[in-house]
Amino acid sequence: MDLGWGDYVEIPTARSLSSMRPEFPNRVKIVEVGPRDGLQNEKTPVPTDVKIEFINRLSQTGLKVIEATSFVSAKWIPQMADHTEVMKAIHQRKGVSYPVLTPNIKGFKAAVNAGAKEVAIFGAASETFSHKNINCSIEESLIRFKDVMDAANELGVKVRGYVSCVCGCPYEGKIDPSVVAKVAKKLYDMGCYEISLGDTIGVGTPGSMRLMLEEVTKVLPSSILAVHCHDTYGQALPNILTALQMGITVIDASVAGLGGCPYAKGASGNVATEDVVYMLHGLQIETNVDLNKLIDAGNYICRAVNRPNLSKVSQALSKEC
Repeated sequence: MDLGWGDYVEIPTARSLSSMRPEFPNRVKIVEVGPRDGLQNEKTPVPTDVKIEFINRLSQTGLKVIEATSFVSAKWIPQMADHTEVMKAIHQRKGVSYPVLTPNIKGFKAAVNAGAKEVAIFGAASETFSHKNINCSIEESLIRFKDVMDAANELGVKVRGYVSCVCGCPYEGKIDPSVVAKVAKKLYDMGCYEISLGDTIGVGTPGSMRLMLEEVTKVLPSSILAVHCHDTYGQALPNILTALQMGITVIDASVAGLGGCPYAKGASGNVATEDVVYMLHGLQIETNVDLNKLIDAGNYICRAVNRPNLSKVSQALSKEC
């Protein structure tokens, strides 16, 4: 039968299909945010000794970065009121970083005094969210961070930058990707070694994630970017896969899917670290993470806070046992 396409129709072979496979990185760094971003929205206070044990268990999984706590006012985030006790008591494993959030110079000084060697500052791509979250405009927040950056540079403390609401805002709706790029570039120019782009309310899709990253990578290299995806609409893993295809090699995740955003109504938890690791290992991407130990750490904290483990992988493997 003449199909009008020449003498024959080529049927794709395994080899030709392989050549069409999107390029993925060989290795991915996972930034575990469970102890900070995961627990900060829990209504019931989590005992300090439980937080310490949780972080110590995560330290044994092979994770290289564990965001330990947040040096913010207890008035705003009561769950993080024990930040100094946590930082001084955890076993800081060699080769593992334990960054903490510091919104201002006061928080930075307290964090350094408690032994922090890396901190994070957080801005937003939404003016309204910035006011709700840190009580100032985007521009004002960047001015505030200058004091932190100057002090960090003087002491040799690494600083990571966060940009919230990169795919959507609970107050303003869709966010212009060019605004995300502008804020991310300013944080990088200030001295942040890495910029984490957060889909804070989980409204992003692979399409909006791609558009946002295309805009940001016009001004910053993908090598210094990370993605921080919430799973409100079940899009976190597809969004991460899209980011991987675009050269991103740093993924924020929270064990057991812990978390949410206290300033974004309806925003469910972060993507579960177990699910991310399972997907990455399935793509033959190295993470250095022991999945079984990670599942154990997730189950531990879920028992402690009396809530279900939202990781699909943890649920599936627990049923198999």
